[in-house]
Amino acid sequence: MLFTKQEYKQRLNKVKKSMQEKGIELLISQDTNNMNYLTGYDAWSFYYSQCAIVHVNDDEPLCFVRAQDAGGAYIKTYLKKENIIVYDEKYIHTWPMHPYDSLINLIKKNKWDKLNIGVEMDSHYFTAYCYEKLKQGLPNAKIKDSERLVNWTRLIKSDAEINLMKGAAKISQIGMKVAMESINPGVRQCDAVAEIQKALFKGTPEIGGEYASIATLLPTGKGTSASHLTATDEKFVEGEATIIELSGVNKRYHCPMARTVLLGKPDQKKIDAMKATNEALDAGITATKPGNTADDVAQKFWAVLDKYNIKKESRTGYSIGIGYPPDWGEHTLNIYKGDKTVLEPNVCFHMIAVMQFGDWGVEASESVRVTDKGSELFCNFSRDLHIK
Repeated sequence: MLFTKQEYKQRLNKVKKSMQEKGIELLISQDTNNMNYLTGYDAWSFYYSQCAIVHVNDDEPLCFVRAQDAGGAYIKTYLKKENIIVYDEKYIHTWPMHPYDSLINLIKKNKWDKLNIGVEMDSHYFTAYCYEKLKQGLPNAKIKDSERLVNWTRLIKSDAEINLMKGAAKISQIGMKVAMESINPGVRQCDAVAEIQKALFKGTPEIGGEYASIATLLPTGKGTSASHLTATDEKFVEGEATIIELSGVNKRYHCPMARTVLLGKPDQKKIDAMKATNEALDAGITATKPGNTADDVAQKFWAVLDKYNIKKESRTGYSIGIGYPPDWGEHTLNIYKGDKTVLEPNVCFHMIAVMQFGDWGVEASESVRVTDKGSELFCNFSRDLHIK
C-alpha cells in the first residue's frame, strides 16, 4: 500500500462530497489514474474494462477487474477482499457479451439500478460500447457525466504525493542529462532514445524509474516545427536542433521536462527565440502564487510573447500528477487565457512553451508546484538552448 489508509479515506470523502454536490449517488470511474487514486490499483490492465465504483454512502470503493487481474488488485489496493469484484474470462472479446454485462448484474444485485449514476464520459477507456451497455442494461437509472469530479479532486496534492513527484523530478534530470550527451551528429535517433529510456528506468540508487505515460518525444530538424513526434532510425544532423520532452516516473507520479539542443554553430534566431521563451516562462512562473488564477499566469506569459511578436495558439500548461498511457495530464486546470481556476498550495502543473516558426522551433518547460507563498520548480536543469 503506497499511501496510508487515512489518506485514501480523505480522498474518498472528498470525492463523495463532490458526488453529493452534483447529485450523483453512484460513480463509475474507469479513468486509470482515478482508479489508482481511489484504490491504489496499479497494473497494465487498462486496455480492457475495469473501474472503481463509489457509492455515496459506502466506506470503501469497489475495484471491478478482470479475473486474471484479481491477484494484482489484492496486492496493490488497500481494499478489503470482498470489495474487489472480478468478472469472468467469458466476457473477454466475445461480442456482444461484454464486461459491462457483469457490471450491470452487480449494480442490479446491489439494488443500485434506479440511482443517479455518474460516468466519466470523456475518459480514454470509457468507450461508446460501455456507455451503450449501461444505457440498455440500466433503463431505470439516470446516467450522467460526472464532469471529471475525481480528476478535480486530484488537483491539490498531499505532501506524500509531492515527495513522490520530487523523486520523479530527480529521474527527469538524469534522463535529460543523458539526452544532451547522447544526441550527436551521425547518431540514430532511436539509439539516443535507447540511452534516455535506460536512464529513466534505472532512476537513482534510491528510486527506480518506471514507464512513462507518454513516450519520449524527440522532434528534430524540420520536425521541431511540429508537436509530439517520436524518434525514428534517422540520424541527427549537424546544424539542426532537437527538442526532447520526457518525464521521470516515481510510483506513477510524473514530472515532465522539455529542453532544446542545437548541433553545430550557434544560430542567433534560435538563441533569441529561446531567450524569449524563457522570459515568458519566467513571467508565468513569477505569477504563480496562491490566490492567482491560471488566467493570471497565462496573461503574464503571453504578454512577453506579444512583446516579441511571437504567436502561440496552444495552451501553455496543464495540471500533472498520476499518469498512465496515453497522457500525463490530469484533464483539469489549463494554463490558458480565460481559465479562472484558482491556484492553491500543492497544485502542480507542467508549464510548457512550444514555439514553432514554419520549418523550425524551440521548446522548454518546467514542472511547477504552487507553494504557500509562491511557487517552486521540481527540476533544476538549464533551460538555455544547449549548443553542441
